[in-house]
Amino acid sequence: MAIYRDEGLVLKTTKLGEADRIITILTREHGKIRAVAKGVRRTKSRFGSRLEPFMRVDLLIAQGRNLDIVSQASSLATYADSISADYDLYTNGGVILETADKLIAGEDQPASDQYGLLLAALAALAGHRHDPRAISASYLMRALALAGWRPRLDSCLVCGRTDDLTYCSVSGGGAMCSADRTTDAIRVDPVTLNQFKALSRGDWRSLGTDPLTPLCDQLVEKWGEYYLERPIHSLRLLDS
Repeated sequence: MAIYRDEGLVLKTTKLGEADRIITILTREHGKIRAVAKGVRRTKSRFGSRLEPFMRVDLLIAQGRNLDIVSQASSLATYADSISADYDLYTNGGVILETADKLIAGEDQPASDQYGLLLAALAALAGHRHDPRAISASYLMRALALAGWRPRLDSCLVCGRTDDLTYCSVSGGGAMCSADRTTDAIRVDPVTLNQFKALSRGDWRSLGTDPLTPLCDQLVEKWGEYYLERPIHSLRLLDS
Protein backbone atom coordinates (compact mmCIF):
# COMPACT_ATOMS: atom_id res chain seq x y z
CA MET A 1 0.00 0.00 0.00
CA ALA A 2 1.56 3.31 -1.12
CA ILE A 3 1.92 6.05 1.50
CA TYR A 4 2.30 9.78 0.93
CA ARG A 5 2.72 12.85 3.14
CA ASP A 6 1.10 16.25 2.69
CA GLU A 7 -0.39 19.11 4.63
CA GLY A 8 -4.01 20.06 4.32
CA LEU A 9 -7.03 21.99 5.54
CA VAL A 10 -10.06 20.03 6.67
CA LEU A 11 -13.18 21.07 4.72
CA LYS A 12 -15.81 18.73 6.14
CA THR A 13 -16.40 15.38 7.83
CA THR A 14 -18.99 12.66 7.28
CA LYS A 15 -19.85 9.80 9.65
CA LEU A 16 -18.94 6.32 8.49
CA GLY A 17 -20.10 3.28 10.43
CA GLU A 18 -20.05 3.41 14.21
CA ALA A 19 -16.66 4.98 14.89
CA ASP A 20 -15.10 6.23 11.65
CA ARG A 21 -15.38 9.38 9.56
CA ILE A 22 -14.68 10.31 5.96
CA ILE A 23 -12.57 13.48 6.03
CA THR A 24 -12.60 15.84 3.03
CA ILE A 25 -9.31 17.74 2.91
CA LEU A 26 -7.77 20.28 0.55
CA THR A 27 -4.07 19.47 0.47
CA ARG A 28 -1.15 21.54 -0.76
CA GLU A 29 0.25 19.01 -3.24
CA HIS A 30 -2.53 16.50 -3.96
CA GLY A 31 -5.57 18.77 -4.24
CA LYS A 32 -8.82 17.67 -2.67
CA ILE A 33 -8.87 14.21 -1.17
CA ARG A 34 -11.33 12.10 0.80
CA ALA A 35 -9.83 9.75 3.36
CA VAL A 36 -11.12 7.53 6.13
CA ALA A 37 -10.07 8.33 9.70
CA LYS A 38 -10.64 5.08 11.54
CA GLY A 39 -11.91 5.22 15.13
CA VAL A 40 -11.89 9.03 15.15
CA ARG A 41 -15.31 9.22 16.84
CA ARG A 42 -14.19 7.15 19.81
CA THR A 43 -13.35 8.99 23.03
CA LYS A 44 -9.80 7.66 23.06
CA SER A 45 -9.10 8.30 19.37
CA ARG A 46 -5.44 8.95 18.61
CA PHE A 47 -6.50 11.75 16.24
CA GLY A 48 -8.42 13.70 18.88
CA SER A 49 -9.83 16.94 17.47
CA ARG A 50 -7.14 17.33 14.82
CA LEU A 51 -9.40 16.18 11.98
CA GLU A 52 -12.19 18.74 12.37
CA PRO A 53 -13.21 21.51 9.94
CA PHE A 54 -10.89 24.56 9.92
CA MET A 55 -7.89 22.55 11.13
CA ARG A 56 -4.58 22.69 9.28
CA VAL A 57 -2.81 19.36 9.64
CA ASP A 58 0.27 17.47 8.58
CA LEU A 59 -0.88 14.12 7.23
CA LEU A 60 0.50 10.68 6.50
CA ILE A 61 -1.97 8.94 4.20
CA ALA A 62 -2.15 5.41 2.85
CA GLN A 63 -3.65 5.03 -0.60
CA GLY A 64 -6.65 2.70 -0.61
CA ARG A 65 -8.63 1.02 -3.37
CA ASN A 66 -11.71 3.23 -2.95
CA LEU A 67 -10.79 5.71 -0.23
CA ASP A 68 -7.42 6.69 1.22
CA ILE A 69 -6.77 6.11 4.91
CA VAL A 70 -5.35 8.64 7.38
CA SER A 71 -2.42 6.95 9.12
CA GLN A 72 -1.10 9.97 11.07
CA ALA A 73 -2.25 13.53 11.66
CA SER A 74 -0.56 16.33 13.59
CA SER A 75 -1.78 19.91 14.01
CA LEU A 76 -0.05 22.74 12.17
CA ALA A 77 -2.60 25.48 13.01
CA THR A 78 -5.71 25.26 15.16
CA TYR A 79 -7.90 27.78 13.34
CA ALA A 80 -10.95 25.89 14.61
CA ASP A 81 -10.37 27.07 18.20
CA SER A 82 -10.81 30.74 17.33
CA ILE A 83 -13.37 30.38 14.53
CA SER A 84 -15.72 28.01 16.36
CA ALA A 85 -15.84 30.26 19.43
CA ASP A 86 -17.42 33.19 17.55
CA TYR A 87 -20.75 32.96 15.68
CA ASP A 88 -19.84 35.47 12.95
CA LEU A 89 -16.47 33.83 12.37
CA TYR A 90 -18.05 30.38 12.29
CA THR A 91 -20.84 31.21 9.85
CA ASN A 92 -18.51 33.05 7.48
CA GLY A 93 -15.97 30.26 7.86
CA GLY A 94 -18.70 27.90 6.72
CA VAL A 95 -19.10 29.95 3.53
CA ILE A 96 -15.36 29.66 2.87
CA LEU A 97 -15.18 25.90 3.41
CA GLU A 98 -18.35 25.20 1.42
CA THR A 99 -17.09 27.33 -1.46
CA ALA A 100 -13.75 25.51 -1.52
CA ASP A 101 -15.43 22.11 -1.43
CA LYS A 102 -17.87 22.91 -4.25
CA LEU A 103 -15.39 24.79 -6.42
CA ILE A 104 -12.68 22.13 -6.39
CA ALA A 105 -14.74 19.24 -7.73
CA GLY A 106 -12.04 16.91 -9.02
CA GLU A 107 -10.13 14.88 -6.46
CA ASP A 108 -6.39 14.23 -6.45
CA GLN A 109 -5.71 17.14 -8.80
CA PRO A 110 -3.07 19.69 -7.66
CA ALA A 111 -4.58 23.02 -6.60
CA SER A 112 -1.72 24.79 -4.83
CA ASP A 113 -2.98 28.31 -5.63
CA GLN A 114 -6.42 27.49 -4.26
CA TYR A 115 -4.80 25.96 -1.18
CA GLY A 116 -2.76 29.10 -0.54
CA LEU A 117 -5.82 31.32 -0.90
CA LEU A 118 -7.87 29.16 1.46
CA LEU A 119 -5.04 29.11 4.00
CA ALA A 120 -4.78 32.92 3.91
CA ALA A 121 -8.56 33.33 4.29
CA LEU A 122 -8.79 31.05 7.33
CA ALA A 123 -5.74 32.69 8.94
CA ALA A 124 -7.30 36.14 8.42
CA LEU A 125 -10.61 34.95 9.84
CA ALA A 126 -9.06 33.30 12.91
CA GLY A 127 -6.85 36.35 13.47
CA HIS A 128 -9.78 38.84 13.29
CA ARG A 129 -7.84 40.81 10.64
CA HIS A 130 -10.91 42.16 8.81
CA ASP A 131 -14.68 42.06 8.98
CA PRO A 132 -15.70 38.36 8.79
CA ARG A 133 -18.27 38.97 6.06
CA ALA A 134 -15.72 40.80 3.93
CA ILE A 135 -13.21 37.97 4.36
CA SER A 136 -15.64 35.28 3.22
CA ALA A 137 -16.95 37.42 0.35
CA SER A 138 -13.44 38.25 -0.86
CA TYR A 139 -12.42 34.61 -0.62
CA LEU A 140 -15.40 33.53 -2.71
CA MET A 141 -14.72 36.11 -5.43
CA ARG A 142 -10.97 35.46 -5.56
CA ALA A 143 -11.33 31.66 -5.52
CA LEU A 144 -13.68 31.90 -8.50
CA ALA A 145 -11.27 34.31 -10.19
CA LEU A 146 -8.47 31.73 -9.83
CA ALA A 147 -10.79 29.20 -11.47
CA GLY A 148 -11.31 31.53 -14.43
CA TRP A 149 -14.37 33.58 -13.46
CA ARG A 150 -12.87 36.99 -12.72
CA PRO A 151 -15.35 39.87 -13.13
CA ARG A 152 -14.55 42.71 -15.53
CA LEU A 153 -15.38 45.85 -13.58
CA ASP A 154 -13.21 48.65 -15.01
CA SER A 155 -15.00 49.01 -18.33
CA CYS A 156 -18.33 48.17 -19.94
CA LEU A 157 -18.55 44.60 -21.16
CA VAL A 158 -20.39 45.70 -24.30
CA CYS A 159 -18.83 48.95 -25.52
CA GLY A 160 -15.66 49.23 -23.42
CA ARG A 161 -16.33 52.71 -22.03
CA THR A 162 -14.90 53.38 -18.58
CA ASP A 163 -17.47 55.90 -17.34
CA ASP A 164 -21.17 55.56 -16.50
CA LEU A 165 -20.65 52.04 -15.13
CA THR A 166 -23.98 51.93 -13.34
CA TYR A 167 -25.01 48.32 -13.97
CA CYS A 168 -23.55 44.88 -13.31
CA SER A 169 -24.45 41.65 -15.09
CA VAL A 170 -23.58 38.42 -13.28
CA SER A 171 -24.21 36.21 -16.31
CA GLY A 172 -22.37 38.65 -18.58
CA GLY A 173 -19.35 38.76 -16.32
CA GLY A 174 -19.10 42.31 -14.98
CA ALA A 175 -19.95 46.00 -15.32
CA MET A 176 -22.07 47.68 -17.99
CA CYS A 177 -22.96 51.25 -18.88
CA SER A 178 -26.56 52.44 -18.88
CA ALA A 179 -26.70 52.68 -22.69
CA ASP A 180 -25.60 49.10 -23.40
CA ARG A 181 -26.82 47.20 -20.37
CA THR A 182 -28.58 43.88 -20.87
CA THR A 183 -31.99 43.12 -19.39
CA ASP A 184 -30.54 40.95 -16.61
CA ALA A 185 -28.11 43.64 -15.40
CA ILE A 186 -28.56 45.00 -11.88
CA ARG A 187 -28.30 48.74 -11.25
CA VAL A 188 -25.41 49.47 -8.87
CA ASP A 189 -24.31 52.57 -7.03
CA PRO A 190 -20.64 53.66 -6.97
CA VAL A 191 -20.05 52.46 -3.39
CA THR A 192 -21.36 48.98 -4.18
CA LEU A 193 -19.34 48.72 -7.40
CA ASN A 194 -16.15 49.83 -5.64
CA GLN A 195 -16.71 47.32 -2.83
CA PHE A 196 -17.39 44.53 -5.32
CA LYS A 197 -14.20 45.46 -7.19
CA ALA A 198 -12.13 45.57 -3.99
CA LEU A 199 -13.44 42.18 -2.83
CA SER A 200 -12.52 40.65 -6.18
CA ARG A 201 -8.94 41.94 -5.84
CA GLY A 202 -8.46 41.48 -2.10
CA ASP A 203 -7.88 45.24 -1.84
CA TRP A 204 -8.38 45.76 1.89
CA ARG A 205 -7.17 49.36 1.80
CA SER A 206 -9.98 50.33 -0.57
CA LEU A 207 -12.56 48.33 1.39
CA GLY A 208 -11.76 50.15 4.60
CA THR A 209 -13.87 49.40 7.67
CA ASP A 210 -17.33 50.21 6.34
CA PRO A 211 -19.71 47.23 6.18
CA LEU A 212 -20.59 45.81 2.79
CA THR A 213 -23.74 47.26 1.28
CA PRO A 214 -26.73 44.88 1.07
CA LEU A 215 -26.49 45.07 -2.72
CA CYS A 216 -22.81 44.08 -2.64
CA ASP A 217 -23.74 41.08 -0.49
CA GLN A 218 -26.40 40.20 -3.04
CA LEU A 219 -23.97 40.46 -5.95
CA VAL A 220 -21.42 38.21 -4.22
CA GLU A 221 -24.09 35.59 -3.53
CA LYS A 222 -25.44 35.71 -7.09
CA TRP A 223 -21.91 35.57 -8.55
CA GLY A 224 -21.00 32.54 -6.44
CA GLU A 225 -24.16 30.59 -7.14
CA TYR A 226 -24.14 31.37 -10.87
CA TYR A 227 -20.55 30.25 -11.52
CA LEU A 228 -20.59 27.34 -9.08
CA GLU A 229 -23.90 26.30 -10.67
CA ARG A 230 -25.35 25.43 -7.28
CA PRO A 231 -26.53 27.28 -4.16
CA ILE A 232 -24.12 28.09 -1.34
CA HIS A 233 -26.17 27.03 1.67
CA SER A 234 -23.89 28.77 4.17
CA LEU A 235 -24.61 32.10 2.45
CA ARG A 236 -28.34 31.50 2.91
CA LEU A 237 -27.63 31.10 6.63
CA LEU A 238 -25.98 34.52 6.73
CA ASP A 239 -29.06 36.03 5.09
CA SER A 240 -31.50 34.48 7.57
